Amino acid sequence: MTQASHTVGRHLLADLSGISAPLLRDSGALESLLRAAARAAGATVLGSHFHHFGAGGGVTGVVLLAESHLSLHTWPETGFAAADIFMCGRCDPMVAIEVLLAALEPTERRVEVVLRGAAAVERA
Repeated sequence: MTQASHTVGRHLLADLSGISAPLLRDSGALESLLRAAARAAGATVLGSHFHHFGAGGGVTGVVLLAESHLSLHTWPETGFAAADIFMCGRCDPMVAIEVLLAALEPTERRVEVVLRGAAAVERA
């Protein structure tokens, strides 16, 4: 059976390290990047909200999708970003994470994939 028949979606949790601090401080660029990643994955962007934590600070933001969400939290002082990508339907969160990796160029990465809703679907 296909992934869609067993789950409601895939949820990627990514820890990205070794990223250039200026990239992690640019709220506008990060918002554009997450929106582009969502579109590349085949998702429908409904809206977004990003907040910059002042001079030298990081960014936290979320892109709301018809198919769920993408979020990003950054710590420029340590070169770290935490990304959360949850998509259902025909969207491919692996495409979205590849867009983020290409733009942010982390030196280290850990990506965990969680299949959501498997137990609920199997009980139905």
